[in-house]
Amino acid sequence: MSAQGLEVIDHTVSLTHEWINELCGRLDWSSQRSGLRLLRVSLQHLRDHMRVDELAQFSAQLPLLIRSMMFEGWVPKNTPIKERKAADFLNAISQQMTTAEEFRGDADIRCVFELLNARISAGEIEDIRSNLPADIRELWPAP
Repeated sequence: MSAQGLEVIDHTVSLTHEWINELCGRLDWSSQRSGLRLLRVSLQHLRDHMRVDELAQFSAQLPLLIRSMMFEGWVPKNTPIKERKAADFLNAISQQMTTAEEFRGDADIRCVFELLNARISAGEIEDIRSNLPADIRELWPAP
């Protein structure tokens, strides 16, 4: 039993730490703060390329805290699905990671995709990938 009696919160905190630790291990980064920022920023940019119904299915498989970070500040009616090129996608994420000393660009963003491959069902990953613009889909290794 949780000290506060709120097991759902304890569980999502624990899962979020697992995801961050796994991502930092894949990245070989020491900063969990930077790992969390990369995960949040990558998910937010990915979110803006997804149809709302697909986004709902995908987000249901995320830990509650990570899901809330992905939706932070999102206003669907003001965020049309973007048809950007991979270079624009990578650049947008890179601009938000400028203060992370360990950030290496697209190789690190691929680590986020590899984490998602490991943590989200293969069928859901394939659904998401199939709906992304082709050159962004090429960044995301098949599960």
